[in-house]
Amino acid sequence: AIGTGIGVSLVSAFYVGASLRPKVVVTPDKEPLKPGDILVYAQGEGEGKPITLEDLKVGSPLLLAYPMDPKTKVVKSGEAKNTVMLARYRPEDLSPETAKNAVQGIVAYSAVCTHLGCIVSQWLADRGAALCPCHGGTYDLRNGAKVVAGPLPRPVPQLPLKAEGGVLVAAGPFTGKIGVQAKGPCPKGREEV
Repeated sequence: AIGTGIGVSLVSAFYVGASLRPKVVVTPDKEPLKPGDILVYAQGEGEGKPITLEDLKVGSPLLLAYPMDPKTKVVKSGEAKNTVMLARYRPEDLSPETAKNAVQGIVAYSAVCTHLGCIVSQWLADRGAALCPCHGGTYDLRNGAKVVAGPLPRPVPQLPLKAEGGVLVAAGPFTGKIGVQAKGPCPKGREEV
C-alpha cells in the first residue's frame, strides 16, 4: 500500500509538472521561411523594404535579409533561423550546383553559422567569402558555402531564389538543416560536435 501511494503521488507530480511547461506560441514574425516569401532588408535605411535584383552589385558587401509573407506583409524577423545572407557574383564564377539555386549570379544562404549559431555577417572582399565574426569561420558562397577556414562542421544551406517583378523571392526551402546540429562530422577528422 505504501508503494502504491508513493507511485500515485509521483504520477500526480509529473502530471502537474507537465502542465507547468511554457506553451510554445509561434507568432507571425516567428513563422519559418516558406517558398514564395519576399526577401527584405534586415537592417539599415531600407529595413523591411523588398530587395531587388538591382540592389545587389557584383563584389558589393554581404547583405542580410529576412523573409516577408507576401500576403500579410509580416516580416519574419523574430526567429534567428530566418536570417538570410545574400551576395552577388558573376554567374560564370558560381559552381554549377550553386548556380542551380541562384538568380543572375545572386546567391542566398542561411546566415546561421553551423558552428555555434552566430549570425554570419561579415564580408571578405578580397576572397569574396562570408565570415562568421564569432570564431573566424569562412564560407565560400560561390561553391555551395564550402568551409574554407575555421571550426565549422559543415556548410550553411543554400536558399533557392527566383525573381518576381525584379524582387528576390524564396523559390524553395533551404537545401539542408539550419544552424547547429547535435551530431555531425567535423572537418579534418576532429571528433563530432
